[in-house]
Amino acid sequence: MRLLTFTSLFPNSVQPNLGIFVYQRMTAFAALPGNSVEVIAPLPWSPPVLAGEKGRKVRGIPSSEKVGAIPVHHPRYPLVPGISMPVHARSMYLGALALARKLHRENPFDGIDAHYVYPDGTAALLIGRALKLPVIVSARGSDINLFPGFRLIRPQIRHTLRHAAGRIAVCEALKEAMLEVAEENCDIRVIGNGVDLARFCPVDQREAREKLRLPLNARIIVSVAALVPVKGHVRLLQALKILAAKFAGLRLYLVGEGASRAELENLAASLGLQDRVHFVGSYPNDCLRDWYSAADVSCLASSREGWPNVVLESLACGTPMVATCVWGTPEILTSPDVGILVEQTDESLASGLESALTRSWDRGRIVQFARGRDWPAVAREVDAYFREVLSRKT
Repeated sequence: MRLLTFTSLFPNSVQPNLGIFVYQRMTAFAALPGNSVEVIAPLPWSPPVLAGEKGRKVRGIPSSEKVGAIPVHHPRYPLVPGISMPVHARSMYLGALALARKLHRENPFDGIDAHYVYPDGTAALLIGRALKLPVIVSARGSDINLFPGFRLIRPQIRHTLRHAAGRIAVCEALKEAMLEVAEENCDIRVIGNGVDLARFCPVDQREAREKLRLPLNARIIVSVAALVPVKGHVRLLQALKILAAKFAGLRLYLVGEGASRAELENLAASLGLQDRVHFVGSYPNDCLRDWYSAADVSCLASSREGWPNVVLESLACGTPMVATCVWGTPEILTSPDVGILVEQTDESLASGLESALTRSWDRGRIVQFARGRDWPAVAREVDAYFREVLSRKT
């Protein structure tokens, strides 16, 4: 089976962590006998005066490259930030159609695998019609729980969900939201993400702390997440304030970057936590196992998630997770032996962290739990679903 993966969420030479979960899923899929994948990852082009820092970074990405063993193409399409959103999908489609035709003519595809329902899935549906190819769309999170709130976008998402040949949700909660937006009972397969067991495996805690130059005797919480409001860092800092009086050597390390960094630094200072909270910036995905292994507990305080990859990554390193009980997270943390689910309040988060920090965890058992959901297992589910969908179209 030869697939065209169409998505703007894919790693590239400038953004190696972008959409790493899509890369991992499709790399595992391509490793199955008889399968191959080629990727179109369109890039927006804006006038230099409007492009900003992100637009300038995009200009450094080549038109074609290889990411791992997968050929990736980056056609450009026009986009005016803040204005073009209602026509984003059509613009993406027009920018990528000629390339898709060329690739299909040279080596025909059996179907299109689109990630992110809008704009990517909507654009892929248009390309699929032009090339007479079935399109399967995978919803990821904000494309369903955020974008349908825009009046001009919701009908396009509904149309895409209704007319795709197949649909994948990363969790049951997202499936229910997709059905609500589609307003009809369409087939949706739930296939959660996996974890790369070569990247995420236990490292001796002392060794990891020495490598990262962390205090050897401190109680350490690690949160791997972009510094943006939806990730709940404000709540996490408030919870840390509650815990500070109970754990003299408690430290929190925030691994990630984002627009909220300055605000969070100011909040930490105002709470008197500047010596306990450390902003360490972003790390490559393949370096995160040292952070997970160095921690006594990982924490994810999000208000909204699809399938948070950091949960399985932490567990695969043997580190228990404390996470808010939202969307797909309870579908991963299904055992109290591997982590603690909490409500979205400062007090509940603080209580969960306190329990995790004072409990004796069986790290070997946590690792074994995570090993049941690796990327090859996910790829087999994806392969079976694609073959089922494509058989209907022949």
